[in-house]
Amino acid sequence: MKKFVIIADSNCDLEEELQKQYDIEVIPGHAVLPDNTEVLTYPKWDVFTQEDFYAALKKNPDGFKTAPSNVAEFLEAFEKAAKEGCDVLCITISTALSGTCNFARQAATQAEKNYPGTVVKVVDSSRFGPGFGLMVVHASLQRESGKSLEETVEWLEDNKNRFHQGGWLDDLSFVAKKGRMTNAKAFFGTLVGIKPIGEFDKNGMTTVIGKIKGAKKGYSVVLSYIKETIDNPEEQTIFIAQSNRMAQAEKFKELIEAEIHPKEVIIKDVHMSCGINVGPGLMAAYYMGKPISDDLETERALIEKFDAETK
Repeated sequence: MKKFVIIADSNCDLEEELQKQYDIEVIPGHAVLPDNTEVLTYPKWDVFTQEDFYAALKKNPDGFKTAPSNVAEFLEAFEKAAKEGCDVLCITISTALSGTCNFARQAATQAEKNYPGTVVKVVDSSRFGPGFGLMVVHASLQRESGKSLEETVEWLEDNKNRFHQGGWLDDLSFVAKKGRMTNAKAFFGTLVGIKPIGEFDKNGMTTVIGKIKGAKKGYSVVLSYIKETIDNPEEQTIFIAQSNRMAQAEKFKELIEAEIHPKEVIIKDVHMSCGINVGPGLMAAYYMGKPISDDLETERALIEKFDAETK
């Protein structure tokens, strides 16, 4: 069976340590800062600390711009793998949110033409950020278990709708402005004390499935939601993403470990690629569970139920 490499764009938010652990290559995107400096959105804090980045972003949200990895950058990575005798699995941010997947597919066509016999498969994750990153990790685990490139692609297509988000974003104005959510829903996220609980829809956009009053109740409701929707938690690594909400993420990690007992919980920063579009205030868990319903009605009903049951 021919060896294949796994490549993802930087919207997966996988740090170098996780890239090395799971043998994944991440292609940086691009960002333009308020002073017109262009930087790569490689997932490490080179230009800013996380705190300084989110403080600057909150002060001047329109001053930061992002652009995806381009065709040439994908092609360079694909051809490097081809020269080493490998096929390629490339996983990208949802096509509903970015043109990245289209660029990767153009590069895949060119790479296969330039290197006959090389196979390059491009998969739309239908996710972004740590949910996307967790999917990439699971692709690596499928490869490690002995699955071929074609079998891994089939597994991803069959299971991408099982990657959940469970948590909240204190200020939804960033995701609304960047097309991740409607402005009407964003309004409710700005009400004092309200925690808008977000879940992925089938295209990977964050959708509010409930609004809980207060952080204490919010933790309890989301924990109940995760318990109800997760599969085999004892076998799972759960990511907790935070954008300048480390204290809340650490508390959430303790609660998840005490009540859900996963194999591992990893707190992850939301880096520049996604951070510019998400903004400060995200605190959410990402995990694999039951398939998410197309209309999110099942998930909304669960949040409503747990809200009513929690004092």
